[in-house]
Parts: sequence; structure tokens; C-alpha cells
Amino acid sequence: MERLTGEGRHFLFLQGPHGPFFARLAALLRSAGGQVWRVGFNRGDQAFWPRAGFIPFTEAQANWPAFLETILDRHAITDLVIYGDTRAIHAEAVAQAHQRGICVHVFEEGYLRPWWVTYERDGSNGHSRLMGLSVDQMRRGLENCDTDQIDAPAHWGDMRQHVFYGAVYHAYVLFANRRFRGFRPHRALDVRAEFRLYLRRLLSMPLHALERRIATWRIRTGGFPYHLALLQLEHDSSFQMHSPFRTMTEFLAVCIEGFAQGAPRHHHLVFKAHPLEDGRTRLKQDIMRLARRAGIADRVHFVRGGKLAGLLNHARSAVTVNSTAAQQVLWRGMPLKVFGFAVYDKPEFVSTQPLTEFFAAPTRPDRRAYREYRQFLLETSQLPGGFYSAAGRRQLLRQVVDLMLLPQDPYDALIDGTAAPRQQLRLVN
Repeated sequence: MERLTGEGRHFLFLQGPHGPFFARLAALLRSAGGQVWRVGFNRGDQAFWPRAGFIPFTEAQANWPAFLETILDRHAITDLVIYGDTRAIHAEAVAQAHQRGICVHVFEEGYLRPWWVTYERDGSNGHSRLMGLSVDQMRRGLENCDTDQIDAPAHWGDMRQHVFYGAVYHAYVLFANRRFRGFRPHRALDVRAEFRLYLRRLLSMPLHALERRIATWRIRTGGFPYHLALLQLEHDSSFQMHSPFRTMTEFLAVCIEGFAQGAPRHHHLVFKAHPLEDGRTRLKQDIMRLARRAGIADRVHFVRGGKLAGLLNHARSAVTVNSTAAQQVLWRGMPLKVFGFAVYDKPEFVSTQPLTEFFAAPTRPDRRAYREYRQFLLETSQLPGGFYSAAGRRQLLRQVVDLMLLPQDPYDALIDGTAAPRQQLRLVN
């Protein structure tokens, strides 16, 4: 059995999740014998990284490709580590890495969130290798392991930490970023606006929780059949890069029109906001405006964030652009309609009906095929843990370093029959 070692490996980290996860990961890679550097683009990046190996990028964004080439050459980089692959600086880095044969390690929020995170090679979401893998290929890979279906592990309690670290990060960028004058955020809003949104959301969490409980109670005790529309963050890369819509309002309009034309007149439509929705888009106002125009305002509801399970337990079907929350829909065997590119968009379990037909009589998924798909993910790219809470980081770090040091992509390792049983990596929190 090949010895796991970082000797001879030179890792370059770019931007990661807010908080200390990347720094903790780098420390373990150094312990394994690897050399580690990180390029920081602002004071927030620097705040969560020790001094060793920190490379500040203080130039204009237009100089990034040439700056990156110099870093890759100077440090003989063998591995690139990023969080998401669509922001401009990461897309450029991935392109240069592929040209040079550099291994690209991509972290993302879990495809089976909130209990898992995603680790893949070369790309994630619409760029994931899962997009080109059929259920039959996954099924053949699972023939090489005899593990049972894996239950969700303990909840990691990441939400408050996620919001807290986001607020701290943006505070550093807002108030202490003088050295990084060339920094430009990858989202449309400036840093000051981002900080205000994080702070406002942190302070308003108790009020939003009360509003959410009231809205959920009304739906669950209303006695009417309902369908769920799973909303996403409009600025999220999956929505921007892997969907046919430019704005969330466009998706809202399509859903409400399709529901008004196709659903039985006694059915209702519930829009469930993303847990991290921060008010930068006027979702509730747009939903009610569109519902009034379609003449169905009394059958349309809005729920602000929170957990999804309670609403799913009584829903008839769900629609989304490409939200990872749809995995919970499929796990329950509920009909699902998607509009964007998604790693779970397989003909075995995602409806191909036009939206009006879907709301009228949605087709059910092949639940056995989805369970095989889910098991394939849990044996490859889905790792229990989280980026933001201490407990979640500990669980994630216990196993991800080994996967990064292995020469083979996790998907190939399982399909070729060379993957170690995941249970050997899954430890008690």
C-alpha cells in the first residue's frame, strides 16, 4: 500500500471559506511533509492565515494572470487548493493549472448539505465530473464496496459561525484593507454593503426566526396540499454560472406562471428562501407582486430561511434552479423539477415534464436509482463535517488530508476498485 506523504508536493491556496479552515488544513499538509503557500487578496484573507507562506497580491486585478504565473514557477507548485471554481481569480488559476498538469483540489458546500462538505478534483457544481457520470457508471463503482446506506451524522452547528466569520472577514476588508488597494470583490456589491448585510443579518436572526416559525406554522396547519419552490442566493456562483436565469425574479416569474396554469386550484405554492438570504434582493415583495398579477396571491406563501425538513415532510413536489437542497427532496422520493445544471440532474430521478404538466401531475423519481447515486457521493466526494464550527472542522480535517494526498481522484478510485472503505476515514466526533 502506497505511503501517504506530502513530500515533494507544493500546495498553493487561494481564497477559501471565511474563518480558519484553510489555515488548519495547511498545517496538516505541512505536517505530512508538504510545502504550503497562500495568495491573499485582501486583509480578510490575511487575518485567518499565519504569517508563514503568505503572499499578498496588492496589484490591480488585470495583473493577476502574470502574477500567478510567476508564483507557480517560483515555488514549483504541484497542487492548487481553492473554494469554488467560478470566481474570476479561481477560474484563471484553474486554467493555468490544467495547462501545467497541476492537481486542482476544489472545496465547496456539500452537495448533501448541511452535514457534509464537497471535495473534488478539477471542478465543482456545473464543472464537476459528476455531470458526465451516469447512474450506471456509479452503480458499477458501488459493486466494489459492500457498505450500507450512511445516515446523516450529528449536526455541526455551522450557521451562526458562518455568519460570524463572514462579518469578521468583511470588517477586516472594510476597515483595514489599505495595503490591498487593487482588491475587487467577486460579487456585484462593494465590501461596505456586504459588511452591512452580514451585520444586519446577524442582529436580526431572532426576529427572522420568529417570523419563520409563524409562517411555517400557518403552512403546516393550513390543511392544503402544497408544492415547494427552493430558492437560492442570487449572487451564488451556481445560480449565476450554471442556470438560464440572470436574476431570481426571473425564476420566481416562471414558477408562479407555471403554477397558476398547471396546478389544481386548491393547491398552494410555498417559496422557501435560502438560509443565508440577507435581503439584498426583494424576494417577498417580488413573490407577492407576481402572485397578485397571476391572481393566486391567496395560494402563495413565503418562508424566510430555516430548516427545510419540516416543510418537505408534507409537500407534494419541489422545483428549483439547481439548489443542493433538492437532494433532500429526492431522498424522500418526491417529484423534482430543475432548471439549471446540477450534479443530481439525472433522468432516472429528475422530471423532464414541462412545468405546467409537472404541477398538474408530477412524475415520481426512481428512488432506488437515487439511493445508489447518493451512496456513490458518500463514498467519494461528500465528507462529514463543516468549514465553520470547531466540531465540523475537526471531523472534516480527520479525513480530507488523506484524500488530497492520494494520487487518484476519489471518483476514479471507487470506479476502478482502488478506494479504501470510507468507514476507515469516518471517525466519531
